[in-house]
Amino acid sequence: MKITSVNEVNDPKNVDYKRALVDLLYQLADDDFLISYRGSEWLGLVPHIEEDVAYSSIVQNTMGHSAVYYQLLEELGEGKADDLAHARTESVRKNAILLEEVNGTGHWLYQEPMYDWAFTVVRNYFYEVMKKHKIESLKTSSYEPLAQVAVKVQSETIYHLMHWRTWFYQLVSAEGEARDRMKAAIEKAWKDVGGLLSLGQNRQAMANFGLIDSEDVLKERFVAVIKDAVAHLNLDYPGELGMERGDGRNGNHTPDLKEAIDTLAEVYNLNPAVPW
Repeated sequence: MKITSVNEVNDPKNVDYKRALVDLLYQLADDDFLISYRGSEWLGLVPHIEEDVAYSSIVQNTMGHSAVYYQLLEELGEGKADDLAHARTESVRKNAILLEEVNGTGHWLYQEPMYDWAFTVVRNYFYEVMKKHKIESLKTSSYEPLAQVAVKVQSETIYHLMHWRTWFYQLVSAEGEARDRMKAAIEKAWKDVGGLLSLGQNRQAMANFGLIDSEDVLKERFVAVIKDAVAHLNLDYPGELGMERGDGRNGNHTPDLKEAIDTLAEVYNLNPAVPW
């Protein structure tokens, strides 16, 4: 099955296909939207100026990826892309819970931030490993516009993964506090890492319609990479993929998400009619 246009998706006979496609696009868009926002909070606070430039570039790329997915949703009749990004409440968001979690205590503007760089490295490394396999799968998606987007996105995500893999390996390989903090961050992130791999309630339909590989296949590929990494770094594999706080694909979220959405929508809310 190959669908090349919005008109085909909107054919009444493809209602189940559209439902699965829309769900998948919201997951992709919301994931990138939230992880890029949390990254933006690090501007001027990262360990050194070269990282400030590099991380800012990654954040900009990733926010751009989310904008493309929201645009695909707009084309499918879900509403304006700006509204989808900024006006939806937390209860309907599809992002993984791990991605909405705050970087640490404090606030980048109003209160001295005490952000956790180890947690940021671990979260981004896990996310980019997951995203790599999703994008590779989406390149052969049955929805041709999404497959075309995946080809373009992959050219940037390759470098994002290289960046975070370097940080992950270097800090875990270090002695003393750096390694200890990374081990603690891995343990913390692993409790919700399963949410990154979840495809939600429409997981079976997504795979059956050829929109993306099955959840089990994506998990297998992710686990293989992480097992290789921890073996190389002389760490114990953390075990079963956790989803301690629930599945964000099904609307389970934390208060951190509302805080993030409120901040992200501040400018938008000044005049929702203006395109941002």
